[in-house]
Amino acid sequence: MTVRLRGLSTAVPTTQLVQTEVEQVFGSQPGLSRLAQRIVSTSFGLSGIDHRYTVLDELTLDGPAPDEPVFYDRESGRLLDPGTRVRMDRYAEHASRLYVEAGRAALAAVPSIAAADVTHVITVSCTGFYAPGPDFVLARDLGLPAGVQRYHLGFMGCYASMPALRLASQLCQADPAAVVLVVSVELCTLHLRTSNDPDTIVATSLFGDGAGAGLVTSRELEPGERAFELDAFATRTTPQGEGAMAWRIGDHGFEMVLSNAVPSLIGEHITGAIEPLLEAEAPLVGALHDGAVGGAIEHWAIHPGGRSILDHVESTLRLSEPQLVPARETLRDFGNMSSATVLFVLDRILRDPGATDGDRVAAMAFGPGLTVESALLTVRG
Repeated sequence: MTVRLRGLSTAVPTTQLVQTEVEQVFGSQPGLSRLAQRIVSTSFGLSGIDHRYTVLDELTLDGPAPDEPVFYDRESGRLLDPGTRVRMDRYAEHASRLYVEAGRAALAAVPSIAAADVTHVITVSCTGFYAPGPDFVLARDLGLPAGVQRYHLGFMGCYASMPALRLASQLCQADPAAVVLVVSVELCTLHLRTSNDPDTIVATSLFGDGAGAGLVTSRELEPGERAFELDAFATRTTPQGEGAMAWRIGDHGFEMVLSNAVPSLIGEHITGAIEPLLEAEAPLVGALHDGAVGGAIEHWAIHPGGRSILDHVESTLRLSEPQLVPARETLRDFGNMSSATVLFVLDRILRDPGATDGDRVAAMAFGPGLTVESALLTVRG
C-alpha cells in the first residue's frame, strides 16, 4: 500500500524578529560578562539567520510598547523573566490559534478531503502543555468527526515530526481508509532568556516560532497535485552525546542544553544513523558507502538545527551545495522552529519546480538522545 503526505502547509506568527536587532538587545543586557557578549556577537552573527518569527508582539521594536511589559521592557531595554505559568498561558493562547490555522490550511490544500473525512489527529510540540490539548482544539475548531482518534507527541524535541509522520503512516497501513491530520506547533521564543551560559546564548540565537501540517493517507492524488510518498523511516541514537542536547522545565520557562559538540557528533555518526533507512534498497546503501549517496538521492530535507550542523552533514555525506539550499534557506528565513522546521524544508522542496516526479528525498531531524530520526520519500506529481 502506498501512503502519501499531502496538503503540506506552514504558518508563522505575524511578528518578525530581525537577527541584527535581536543581537543588539541580547548583547546589551545588564549582567552579561565580556565573554558572554563576545559569544552573543559570534552566535548571532554566524547563525545563518536573517529573521525569525515570534508570538510575542512586545518583542518587536516597532509600534506602541505595552503598558505592562511581561517579556521585554522596551523603555529600559531589559529582557524580563516571567515564570513558567505565564509562559504556558501564552502558549495555550497562541499555539491553539496556530494549530488551527495550519490544520485548516492543510485541509484546504486537498479539496477532495473534507474535515469529515479525518479519522486521526496527531499533534506535536515540545514548547508547551495544556489540557484539553491541541488535539482537542483541532477536532473542535475544525469540525472533525466526534469519534476522531487523537494523539499528542509532546516534549520529544526537534525530531518529533518524523515519528509523527511514521505513526500516521502506520495508521494508514493498518486501515486503508484512514486520513491522518498531523500538525506541529512550536513557540520556542516563549523560553528565550538572557544568560552568561554559552549553551543558552546559542539557543537564543537560533530559535523561532512556527507551525507545519499535512494529511497522511493512502487515497489517490488529485490531477496536478504534488505530494510525497512515505517510503521508509528509521530511528537511531548516537553512542555518544546523551547530555549534549536536553530540554528541561525550569521555574522560568523551559531550559535548553545545546552543547557546541552537537554538530561534530552528528557529523561523526550521521552515516551510521542513515544506513538503516536505506537498507531495503541495496543501491542506496552501496551509494552511501561509496560516498555517492548525494547522487543517488536528489533532495535532502535536513533539519537546520544550526548552520554548523548543516555544514557537517553536507561534508560527511558529500552532498552538493544546492542539495542543502532548502535547509539553509529555511534557517535563514525562519530560524530553528524545533519539530516544525523539517516540515518547512519539505514544503520548500515540494514547491521547487526542479523537484520532479519520482525524485527521492531523504529527510533527517535531530534531537535529545542524541537521536536521529530519518525518512525516505518520493516526490509525486
